[in-house]
Amino acid sequence: MEKRIATVSPDSNRLVGYAAVYGALSEDLGGFREQIRAGAFDASLAAGVDVRALFDHSTDKVLGRVSNGTLRLASDKTGLRVEIDLPEGVSYANDLRKLIARGDVNQMSFGFMVPPGGDSWERRADGVNLRTLHQIDLHEVSVVSIPAYPDTSIALRSMAEDFQRRRFDWIKRRGFIEWRALVVN
Repeated sequence: MEKRIATVSPDSNRLVGYAAVYGALSEDLGGFREQIRAGAFDASLAAGVDVRALFDHSTDKVLGRVSNGTLRLASDKTGLRVEIDLPEGVSYANDLRKLIARGDVNQMSFGFMVPPGGDSWERRADGVNLRTLHQIDLHEVSVVSIPAYPDTSIALRSMAEDFQRRRFDWIKRRGFIEWRALVVN
């Protein structure tokens, strides 16, 4: 077994994380909780929507954008994976980098609409009203200090660390080693 540790690099300009985790429950959203089905973002991503990455859902704090390649999105088995190349010389991006490096900010959120028939509701045996999102029209992803979904994540990564993570994921998929965890300090 091999293990690798990826350190958070406070000088890095790349953020990597998950804006949504499939199957995870949200916080109480006012009398109901929510979960996202695997593949809920697929149609939106396939349509090539020009999604923006924001800080705390603020449209005046843009961090990246799909159309210029500074934001990359992918739906994988875990959820909606996000990679953001932070802008250089932008004060709020520099502040965010420091907040993430300190661990003050470490989660994400997303702005969306649900098309007709894109969700379902049920009342669970434990009394919780549960909304399940089957299809999501994605508008933005945000690095946030208070997320609706606590299982989301964001961290600073260097290009070398990201390459090494992808390399070991590739090796694991081929059965050469058992990959236990990617530890972020």
